[in-house]
Amino acid sequence: MEFEFEGRTEKEAIDRAAGELGLEKDDFDVEILETHKSGLFKKGLVRIRVHVGDFGTPSKSRPSSPRAKNDSDMERDNIGNTIGKAVFGEPLPQNEFEEKMIEFTSGLIERMGYPGKVSILFREKQKLGIKIDSSHSSILIGKKGKNLDALQLLLNIYAGRLGKEDVRVILDTENYRIRREESLVRLAYNVAEKVRESRGSVLLEPMNPFDRWLIHTTLNDIGDVETKSEGDGLYKQVRVFYRGLK
Repeated sequence: MEFEFEGRTEKEAIDRAAGELGLEKDDFDVEILETHKSGLFKKGLVRIRVHVGDFGTPSKSRPSSPRAKNDSDMERDNIGNTIGKAVFGEPLPQNEFEEKMIEFTSGLIERMGYPGKVSILFREKQKLGIKIDSSHSSILIGKKGKNLDALQLLLNIYAGRLGKEDVRVILDTENYRIRREESLVRLAYNVAEKVRESRGSVLLEPMNPFDRWLIHTTLNDIGDVETKSEGDGLYKQVRVFYRGLK
């Protein structure tokens, strides 16, 4: 199910969604649809779409059976500087769950024909980072990281089958997640400059929810530029357009 909410800020819109739906913020997926900066005679406005499925059931009544976390769930959980927090000196599995995750990942890429060394990248509460070192990293990453996202989805499904449905698994290789984030931030600023010069708009390529979120938030503080998502499905496009100073 999908619901739309508005607020003066992203936080206010999300808080309103959580309150009206009676859910915790981690129980639903948020997509930023549109942002409007505040001006002298205009209040700021953020419009979001909330996706609620079986996983959106409040925690007190949530079924105990494992669920497979979707791509947008996991991409959004990369937010908060979790990517790249390597646990130096602790790359080896520390418990049975980590052992099984490494074994599963190793077997998966080996059966694909692209073997590599798998280790623990970072550990956080309800998050586990897994790293692949392979001479086939470019293939494992795929175009725009789609292969890596697909592998990450499989790892999270497997984690759920092990009874760890509350643990989000982040898969990375060759620091792709960090490099992708830096690339998108540069893209956002470059496009904003072009839009300022042309006084028009630019429609970016289709992106997953986390990549779109990064574009929106990067440009959120630029007063004369706005962003909005366009299209249907998981991979939507972000339009960056000039609005002028109000």
